[in-house]
This record gives sequence, structure tokens and C-alpha cells, in this order.
Amino acid sequence: MKLLFILDPLASLKTYKDTSLAIMREVDKRGHTLYVSMQHDLFLRGNVARISAKKFTFTEQHFLTEDAIEYAPADFSAIIMRKDPPFDNEYLYSTYLLEIAAQQGARVFNNPAAIRGWNEKLSVTRFPQFAPEFLVTANNDLIREFLHTHHDIVVKPLDGMGGSSIFRLTLSDPNISVILETITNFGARTIMAQRYLPAILQGDKRIIVIDGEPLAYSLARIPKAGETRGNLAAGGTGVAQLLSARDLEIATTVGKMLKQEGLFLVGLDVIGDHLTEINVTSPTGMVEIANQTQALVQPCNPAKVMVDALERHTAA
Repeated sequence: MKLLFILDPLASLKTYKDTSLAIMREVDKRGHTLYVSMQHDLFLRGNVARISAKKFTFTEQHFLTEDAIEYAPADFSAIIMRKDPPFDNEYLYSTYLLEIAAQQGARVFNNPAAIRGWNEKLSVTRFPQFAPEFLVTANNDLIREFLHTHHDIVVKPLDGMGGSSIFRLTLSDPNISVILETITNFGARTIMAQRYLPAILQGDKRIIVIDGEPLAYSLARIPKAGETRGNLAAGGTGVAQLLSARDLEIATTVGKMLKQEGLFLVGLDVIGDHLTEINVTSPTGMVEIANQTQALVQPCNPAKVMVDALERHTAA
């Protein structure tokens, strides 16, 4: 196979824990050929999609890339979109270009139209039976009403990642006004408010779903002392743990629809018994799960599961 990964700049990747690189190492181990591109390497010449890509090779200590060559996206066995959010206009344009590439024969994972259609915060509204109470609005008065109803809430932007700009609010918080003014840009930006879930203290569980099937282990991201957010980027500690019966119910139900939509690799965020986010852009956590389960009788290697599934799809 010739696999192309669309990534953030290579220098920005944390080589010891990056999920994209973990998948790529598994691809390399099987003798497949790797290529890398950045977001703006994809372009249209007339109505024809083209992409500039560099051959990528792992070395003993690091990796090497060759000079970029222009390809048709369909030249690759698969294109794996792993650009991190924020989901801004440039990300939006990339999904349009990838959709055109797919129409011209490229195999793109995840489905670019589905990436565009499944906002990582709003998508929980498709599964109200699993979501905590929530409100989506730019109206600060409505958010205040929601706070008075539930007494303890979190507010977050619709396009963030890694726990950025997430605030916990209680009725006694002296900064309610400034927080709401800031996060909604004085009522000009739509945000999501959710009822605060005390189970966050036991971890914000990242459940990885590959080709519609959840892995056996989640990564429970436990907040550091004094923090509300469990995200690893916000200082949380990741602990691999078997899925509970409720986790499995959520993940299998959601996984069926994800597969139908062409969302091949997805990260579900579950706090306690509630689904809080559906991450369709560049979900992480593979390395931590693999490292913490490798000594078990039945280890869980997410990158291996991912590449197994890619091989099945490209063979088909």
C-alpha cells in the first residue's frame, strides 16, 4: 500500500506519543510506503484535484522526508486526514478539496463530508439518550438561565480542542459575566453549555472507535489537582481501563452510525455514563493505551487495529 497522511507540521509532533506517528510506524513495520503532506499541499488545477507529497521514512532515531512530488490523490491506496483543529475556514476548505479528490477516485479517511457535518461538540445532539443536559446558544441570558437551573455547568467553544477555553461555572463564581462575555464574544459566538458531571474526577474517558467497533480499553484522562479538565493537553493523567457496560452501550450504538457515515477513526469522550464529545478530526490516545496494556495477556494495540482495518478496506 501507498498511504498518505495529511498532518500538522512534522516539527510540531511529539514523537514519543503522537497517534499519527504510531499509526505510521505500524504501517512502516508491515512494509507499506508512507507519504506525508500538509493541509495546503492539496489543491485544484482547474477541476482536477492534485496534492504535493513527500515520501517519508523512519530512521533509527527520527525520520526523513524526500523532496515533494505532485500526485493525483487517487495514486494513493488511502489518504488519512490527521490535521488537528481548530475547525476554521481553512479546515472547511480542506474538506471540500478532499471531497472532490474522493469523487475523482481517492480513498479518504475520514469521509471529508462527514468530518464537515459532525461538529465535535454538536454531534452529541444526535444521541440525546447518552448526552448530559446541554444548551447551544450565543445568548448570555439563556446561559445564565441554564446555570440557575443546574447550578454547576461547563461552557466551551464549538471549535476547540485539548480542553482549550473550557470554563466551569457555579452560581457563586464572581467572574460569570466576564467569562460569558469572553467565550461568546459578547453574544456574537455560539457555544455549548453542559451540566457539570462530577464523574470527571474519575476521568474523561476517550473511547477509540475504528471502522464502527470500539476498542476494549478506553483512556481515562484524570484531571490534575485543582483542574476541571481531564485533557492530556491540560495536564491530565491518562489511565487505560476496560470499557464498562455503559461505555460499550454508548460506543456500539454510536459506532454503527459512524460507520454508515464513513467516519473510520473516531474518539468518543465519555464522562461517567454520559457522552460529551465525538472527535472526528484527529483523535489521540493510541500510544498511551498500547503502552499501558502491552504486558497484559490480551494487550490492546490501537495502531495495529487501525492498520488491519485500512488493509481490509484497501483490499476490498
